[in-house]
Amino acid sequence: MGIEGRVVAFELWPNNIPAPKSKKGKKSKAKGALALSGFMPVHRDFAFIVPDTVEAGDILKAAKGADRKLISGVTLFDIYTGPGVEDGHKSLAIDVTLSPTESTLTDKDIEAVSNQIIAKVNAVGGILRG
Repeated sequence: MGIEGRVVAFELWPNNIPAPKSKKGKKSKAKGALALSGFMPVHRDFAFIVPDTVEAGDILKAAKGADRKLISGVTLFDIYTGPGVEDGHKSLAIDVTLSPTESTLTDKDIEAVSNQIIAKVNAVGGILRG
């Protein structure tokens, strides 16, 4: 073959790779298969005023928990302090992605999920910025 120097080669037979061991009685933390929807996702932005002591991750977690089936993503895109925001507080702006799987969302559906998100974030100290 005209190869000079060291050469390493191996064969891999996927059928011979052992299956991962399952831990008895423990729930797997692995995510399930990605389920794609034929319906367009909907994005909604929210801005919440929170005390400086509230972590952005708590707000993201609360928003995601409003409807785990419908909400496919929550992203923080702005942190603001300054004029218009009370001292000791900050404004956190989030983008929420709703991914319907069964049908296109109506305005009523979107409004209902939005109210759930606001309620969940209120529970961790956030107030919708007006």
